[in-house]
Amino acid sequence: MASASARHLLVATEEQCNDIKKQIEEGADFAKMAQEHSSCPSKAQGGDLGSFGPGQMVPEFDKVVFSAPVNTVQGPVKTQFGYHLLEVTSRED
Repeated sequence: MASASARHLLVATEEQCNDIKKQIEEGADFAKMAQEHSSCPSKAQGGDLGSFGPGQMVPEFDKVVFSAPVNTVQGPVKTQFGYHLLEVTSRED
């Protein structure tokens, strides 16, 4: 069964999400940005969600996590919770 590990950060607006993504692309540390800006409890772990399989996260999340390149920041991804930046840290098919 497929599984993946990922980290994310969650913010309220697409504008904020894009701003944080730009900072990460310019060298800011993903984990630090998650700790400072994310509204998800995972921010305490730098946004680390651990390992999970298909169907354990919302569909918008699954679509990105199980198709995007590993170690590349993806987003903004809109869900009912807000706007996410996602980074797949490992994946096994």
